Amino acid sequence: MSKTNPQRLHLVFGGELVSPERTEFKDVSKIHIVGIYPNYATAYAAWKGEAQRTVDDAHARYFIAHLHRLRDEETPASLTEELGS
Repeated sequence: MSKTNPQRLHLVFGGELVSPERTEFKDVSKIHIVGIYPNYATAYAAWKGEAQRTVDDAHARYFIAHLHRLRDEETPASLTEELGS
């Protein structure tokens, strides 16, 4: 059995911020989930499209989250993570 490369998933999301100087969303229920992408290049293209679409809105901001960095399946979870805390 050959070892496969792990997926490098990326989430692109954004929305209206409380202030352009902060990264706090005004209304979390209105966060725009653009999508989950299999690599950084496609995530970047999606991010760039949304960033350009909202360029005139100083309060709109989009981000790329590196989902593969959030959870390494090879590393045991901490007790609090297992409890969902």
